[in-house]
Amino acid sequence: MKKSVLSAALGALALGVAFSAPAMAADVSACLITKTDTNPFFVKMKEGATAKAKELGVTLKSYAGKIDGDSESQVAAIESCIADGAKGILITASDTKGIVPSVKKARDAGLLVIALDTPLDPADAADATFATDNLLAGKLIGQWAKDTLGDKAKDAKVGFLDLTPSQPTVDVLRDQGFMMGFGIDTKDPNKIGDENDPRIVGHDVTNGNEEGGRKAMENLLQKDPSINVIHTINEPAAVGAYQALKAVGMEKNVLIVSVDGGCPGVKSVKEGVIGATSQQYPLLMASLGIEAIKKFADSGEKPKPTEGKSFFDTGVSLVTDKPVPGLKSIDTKEGTAKCWG
Repeated sequence: MKKSVLSAALGALALGVAFSAPAMAADVSACLITKTDTNPFFVKMKEGATAKAKELGVTLKSYAGKIDGDSESQVAAIESCIADGAKGILITASDTKGIVPSVKKARDAGLLVIALDTPLDPADAADATFATDNLLAGKLIGQWAKDTLGDKAKDAKVGFLDLTPSQPTVDVLRDQGFMMGFGIDTKDPNKIGDENDPRIVGHDVTNGNEEGGRKAMENLLQKDPSINVIHTINEPAAVGAYQALKAVGMEKNVLIVSVDGGCPGVKSVKEGVIGATSQQYPLLMASLGIEAIKKFADSGEKPKPTEGKSFFDTGVSLVTDKPVPGLKSIDTKEGTAKCWG
């Protein structure tokens, strides 16, 4: 009887050791929460996170909103991540202000929260931000458009196809960056729509997709059919804008610029649909984010921003086949080699 009890105890102890060692190695889980799961940008982001998680032995769960702007689904995803005991969350927030209380709840529960591409508002509501310098991305295409037009820039008719009415930080940064590059006074650089430059025809929102871009372009054309410069939040919106212009025979009269650098977008630059785009690198954002969560789980160390910046800068390149003097850019051949989607 005693021998039997002792054997059982030793067996239980051995079983405990057998389970505890792998659990320590594999008990790192992370969540990726994107705005949608259809935009090629977020598809590539998921690809980067998935590959890096597999490499590091991290369990990854992915969530996404139904459309760009669907913050409710993102809030529910954060709740699920907390309940599942995740060590960290990577998120591209649809509502950068509205999501903050949920992010705080996650951080209070001990999770590392990293904003990808879209800084929260305020930015320090997350533990870190891994992103393109979206203000610089906007400046690059704004300066390119200004220099391409030359003297005609002072009489341009400019339209802005933005993201959503909530004005998430990525929307504001790209929009206001374009204005800075183009030479438009932004007034309050943290707000879209308070400018009084007579060259601005207006702003409309696209939800970051082709259909939204088409409808927004149609609305701006009704305001002023002489519009000749369009800034778009991303390349799907840019393609939608081009479709609307082509439908009325104006596709050759309007200079379209954008941000993303996905393979379809670079192809659109090559074909002349988009004049120039600022290329960002979502796979790198997500893979570095997974590395940071794993490091945090192992050591408690949080990621640090790039020197001189408030976030970790994952890089940006201007892509165009019509370069302008004094503005560094890459052509579509190099852009294609670096693109995603």
